[in-house]
Order: sequence, then structure tokens, then C-alpha cells
Amino acid sequence: MPKEKILVVDDEKGMRDFFEIMLKKEGFRVSTCSSGEQAVEYLKKNSCGLVITDIKMPGMGGIGLLKAVKEISPETIVIMITAYASVDTAIEAMKLGAYDYFTKPFKVDDIKLHIIKALDLKRLEKENLLLRRELKGKYGFSNLIGTSPSMLAVYDLIRRVVDTKTNIFITGESGTGKELVARAIHYEGGRKDKSFVAINCGAIPENLLESELFGHQKGAFTGAIANKAGLFEVADGGTVFLDEITEMPLHLQVKLLRFIQENSFRRVGSTEDITIDVRIISASNRDVESDIRDGNFREDLFYRLNVIHIPMPPLRDRREDIPLLAEHFLEKCNKKLGKDIRGISSEAMGYLKSYRFPGNARELENIIERGVALESSGIVLPERLPPHILEGYKGEEETEINLVGPTKIPPDGLNLEMTIEGFEKRILIDALREAGGVKKKAAGLLRLSFRSMRYKLDKYGLG
Repeated sequence: MPKEKILVVDDEKGMRDFFEIMLKKEGFRVSTCSSGEQAVEYLKKNSCGLVITDIKMPGMGGIGLLKAVKEISPETIVIMITAYASVDTAIEAMKLGAYDYFTKPFKVDDIKLHIIKALDLKRLEKENLLLRRELKGKYGFSNLIGTSPSMLAVYDLIRRVVDTKTNIFITGESGTGKELVARAIHYEGGRKDKSFVAINCGAIPENLLESELFGHQKGAFTGAIANKAGLFEVADGGTVFLDEITEMPLHLQVKLLRFIQENSFRRVGSTEDITIDVRIISASNRDVESDIRDGNFREDLFYRLNVIHIPMPPLRDRREDIPLLAEHFLEKCNKKLGKDIRGISSEAMGYLKSYRFPGNARELENIIERGVALESSGIVLPERLPPHILEGYKGEEETEINLVGPTKIPPDGLNLEMTIEGFEKRILIDALREAGGVKKKAAGLLRLSFRSMRYKLDKYGLG
């Protein structure tokens, strides 16, 4: 039992002495006051976890003291004591925030048990508050790093949708932070005190996914030895994050669509509908429209999930954020590895800013962790970076010179727009040739989404 401080307020000395002796035996620190006015002055200068006060006292009575306690120290618990049983007074005290109410004479063991329960409740509330702050710090806006225009647009979308129930669809390459955005939406919004349940639809075997999502009844299949609540039930009142939603089998897509339409579902093997309230945030790193055309994802489900679309930009399209992210990961890796690396050399940062990061922010974090683990000096030097980044830097420099073409403007000038378009068209043709005419593969070679690739092909009449 923590050594909480308890204040006893009673105009009878015998009652004050009784509580002081009893509570000190239990290990509490105890102070006493003989009037409500004296207690108010005490509380202005001292903090305490619990106040035990008589209701009937000369001058300021217990109800007046209760009101004053809630103004001075709202987190302090108040227990009321009186020799005059009055239902009206009890109701008034409870409405004003009293934790409990006892009439004299009372059993010592009963009031002792209620005091311990009251302080346990106070401790749990404090722990929950700290936990919520920790979760908000871990998953809120503070963990989304970047000041580029594309990231500012993401922040703006998050602020607009946090307190709505609208379904959200997040797209972006692997490692761009889709789950971080989902968690930020949850922990910044009105559902932050409820569960956030993340489900990777591609990581759970197809034959187990339905049971994991919606639960099952005992005997529904071999091995179902007891009733089991699914993850949707666990998240009731909160948020379900369906990562890699396009990996979900078609028969489950039908069940998910029904749930979205009716807010109810049935466990595997059950005939009873279960109604719950969850917000669904989905994410995919694939070209969803292509999956719809190929018959792998239901168009009607996509429209239900994609009410608000949040696209996550790849790191190569927001290079100005690389130094910010690198410093963030440096601090994180220092704590994780017990190191004290003070920074990243300007030369090493130059290599990082020139790299394309196919693995996005997740890859950058791994690179920084490698540098921190290997570095013995005070800053991360270029030689601590992976070899492919160092080798690619020189190759990229050479490629840039060759791709740009003439380093001098011709005497009669040139049409910059036509020059760039001509170069882009040649690159598209080369990519299609390399991919054997498969547009999706060619888009991958150029690190483009299929939609962007299709737009560019149509632009140059190559579609």
C-alpha cells in the first residue's frame, strides 16, 4: 500500500484521534483538522490523496468542504461521515463528487476496506492517465515527422477526420507510415480511451482470418474448444485498422461489407447477430483499382472503405524531410542501443539525401540504427552507411550528368519543356521494352504507381 496522505476533518477530538490511530497502523500519513475552514487552509498549502470529513460541523460543514476540495484539488477523494442519517444529504454529497458516505456508528473493517478501495481507484486513474499520455506521445502527431507540403496535407486531413466516424483508406508504399497515421487518428480523437486493434490481413492464414476477425462458437470447427470473441468485438467503441486490406479473401470481403452496412456480424458457427460500434481504417500498398479490375477486390467494399482517402507520400518525394527523420531516428536509436551519437556528418547526410529509399522511412530507420550501432566516434560518418548507398551515390551523380544531356545551353537556346518530355518519353519506352510490354512491371521499374504510369503512357500516346 503506498504511503498516501489522508486528512481527517471532524469537530470531535475523539473521532479525529480514532481515525489517526487506525490509519497510521495501516501505514498512511495522517493529518487532522477540527473545522472545515481549517481544512481549506491546509489543502491550499498541502496535497493529500483522501479527505475524510464529518458532515455536521460548526461553521463550514462537510458539504461546503466537499465543494471547496473539488475546487482546490479535484483529484482528491472525499469520504463523508455523519451521525445523522439523511438520504437527501447523501444524494447531494454524491452528486457533488463524494466517493462514499458512512453513518455513525460504522464498522471499522468496512470503512478501512472502503478507504483502501478508494485509494486503489485513485492510483489506477493516475496510471491510466499516464498510459494515455504515453500512447498519445507514441502514436500521436509527435511521431509523424515532416514539414514537406505533402506531409502538411496529411496532418490537415488527420485533423479534419479525427472526431468523425467516417471510414478512412490510407494508401502508400511499404514503410511510409500508414499505421502511424491510423494510430494518430485514433489517439487524437474521441475514441482514444477505447481499443485500437491492428490486423494485418496478409499475415494471418486464410483459414484462420475469419475466426480472428469475427470470433467463433465452441464446436464451430476442429479445435474450437470454447467460444472466442473476435478482434472486432475486442475493438468495440474503438478503432479497427485493417492493414493490407487487399489481401483479404473475397468471401470475407462479403462479410465485412455486410458488417459495414448493418453494424452487425455473426461469429463462425453462430446464428446470432452481434452489434458493435467500431471505426474502420484500412490501408494498402497496392494499386487497389487494378485489383478491382482483376476481380481480386470488391468495388462496392472499396467505396464503403474509401470515404476519406489519405495518400502517404514516398520518402523520395519529400527529401526535405530526410534530415528531420534521420535526427528523430538517431535519438530513438541512441536510447535503444545505449549510445551517445551526437549527430550525422554533413557528408553522410548528403549520401542519404541522394538515395531513393525504396523502403521509405522504415528503411531510413534501419540505416540510422546500423550507423549508430557501428559508430565509435561522436557522429555517424559515411563509412557507417550501407555499401549500396555509397556506391549508388557516385552512380547517381554520373547518371544525372548523362541524363540531363548537354551541360551548356546552345547559342540559339532550347525548349526546356519539350526537351524534358522527349527524355521522359524515351525512358517510358525503355521501361516498357525492359518489362516485356507489361505496364505494371514497367511502373515498378520506374517507381511509379500504376495510375501514374497509365497517365504518362496516355499522355505520350503509348497506352
